[in-house]
Amino acid sequence: MPKPPKSIGTDSSLSRRHFIRYTTLATGAFAVAGPYIVRGQNLNSRIQVAVVGAGGKGSSDTDETAKAGGVIVGLCDVDKGTLAARGAKYPDAKRYQDFRKMLTEMDKGIDAVIVATPDHLHAPASIMAMKAGKHCFCQKPLTHSVYEARTMRDTAKRMKVATQMGNQGSAGSGLRRAVEVIQAGMIGKPQQLHVWSNRPIWPQGQARPEGSDPVPESLDWDLWLGPAPLRPFKKGAYHTFSWRGVQDFGTGALGDMACHTVNMPFRALKLGYPKEVEAESTGMNKESWPLSSKIRFQFPKREGLPPLTFWWYDGKPGAKETYRPHADLVQDIVGMQGDLPGSGCLIIGDKGRIFSPDDYGSQFFMRLNDEKDLVQSAKHEALKSIPESIPRSPGHYVEWIEAIKGGRAAYSNFDIAAYLTEIILLGCVSLRTGTKLEWDGPKMRAKNTKEAAQYVRREYRQGWTL
Repeated sequence: MPKPPKSIGTDSSLSRRHFIRYTTLATGAFAVAGPYIVRGQNLNSRIQVAVVGAGGKGSSDTDETAKAGGVIVGLCDVDKGTLAARGAKYPDAKRYQDFRKMLTEMDKGIDAVIVATPDHLHAPASIMAMKAGKHCFCQKPLTHSVYEARTMRDTAKRMKVATQMGNQGSAGSGLRRAVEVIQAGMIGKPQQLHVWSNRPIWPQGQARPEGSDPVPESLDWDLWLGPAPLRPFKKGAYHTFSWRGVQDFGTGALGDMACHTVNMPFRALKLGYPKEVEAESTGMNKESWPLSSKIRFQFPKREGLPPLTFWWYDGKPGAKETYRPHADLVQDIVGMQGDLPGSGCLIIGDKGRIFSPDDYGSQFFMRLNDEKDLVQSAKHEALKSIPESIPRSPGHYVEWIEAIKGGRAAYSNFDIAAYLTEIILLGCVSLRTGTKLEWDGPKMRAKNTKEAAQYVRREYRQGWTL
C-alpha cells in the first residue's frame, strides 16, 4: 500500500481563505494574470502547439485551438490509424506514438501542449510538458487521482505556464451570469446542492473480461496502458471508448461529467474542501465503476455562508438502479419541463432556488420562495438590477491562447480546475473504499481510514513517474 501523500512544497495546500479570495475577485477566472508571454516571441506571433491524444475529444480540441490561432506542429497518438487520419488534416505536423519522445525531440519547437488522452495519462503527459516550460490545455477530469490534481496545480504555478481545463462550459455567459446572481445573494444563503447526470453511457458495473485478443498492428498497447498496471488487450473492452468505466483508466460517471455539471455551483458557492464524503452505489466492484451512485459531500461554513450539503446522483434514466433527487425537491422542475431532465443542477437557498437543465450551466431558471414558477433568468425582473462582474469569454480556446500571449489567465486555469477536480475525485475515493471519509483537505488524507491512501495517490507502473 502506498504511503499517505504529503504536501508538494509550500504552496500545495490551497486554503479556504485563498479559494474564497480567488473566487470573489473574479470567480476563479481572471484573478490571476501571470508572465505567460511565449519566450522569445512577440505578442503577434502564432503559438506552436503539440497534441497528445489526437483522436476523440482531442480532435476537436486540436481544431478549435487552430481556429484560435495555434499552429499544430506535433501530433501524438498510440493508434497509428488515428494518427494518420489527423495527420492528413495537419500534414506539416510531426507524428509520434510516444508523447515522451515528442516532447524530448521537438522541445523548443513546441510552445504549448494539448492533452486529450484517457484519464490515467492526463497527469503524466501534462506534468512532463509543464516541467519543460510548455503551456498546457488538458481535458477533464484534469487527473485520475487527487494527488495528481494537487501536483498539476503546483507544477503549473511553479512553472508560470498558461493553463486551461477542457470543461468548455466555463466560457458560457449563462454560467458566469449564474455565478453573479448567486453571489449577489438572490436566493439567500445556499443550503443544498443537487446535481444529477444521465451517465454512464458506457459499460460499468462489470467484471474484468477474461482472456485476451491480438493487439491491432496499429496500436501500441504498452503505451496505451502507460502508468496503469499491465493487463491483456481485449477488443472493445477499453480502446477506444469503454475505458471510462474501468477504474484503472477512467473515473466513471462522476469524473466524466462533474467537471461540467458542478463547475458553476462550485464557483458560485465557494465550496472549498468538504469535511465528509459518503457514497452508496449499485454494481460497484474492484474492477469497474458502478451502474449508479449517490454521493454526499458535506461542506462546512465558508465566510458568511452556512454549511452546505451537496448530493451527486448518476445512472441511466429509467433504469431501476438509477439515483435521482427525491420527487418533493423537483416538483417545480418536473412541472415546467414535463419530466425530470437527464441531467441538471439545483441550488436551494433560504430565499429561493436556481435550476440549470443542462450539463454546462449555460442556462438557468430562478424561483423565489414567494413565487410559484421557475422563470428563465433573462425574464426574471429581480435579476435585471444585478450588474455583470465577471468578464465574458471570447471563447474557451481563445482564452488559453490569449493567456499564453500574456493576457488574463483562462477561466478554467489549473489553479481552480485542479481544485474542482480534487474535490470531485473524493467521491471516487469514497466509492472505492465503501466508507465515509472524514476528510482533511490540506493534507489530502482521510482522518478515519488508512485504506483511502491507495486511491488518493495511486501506484505507477515501473518506468512511469510524475
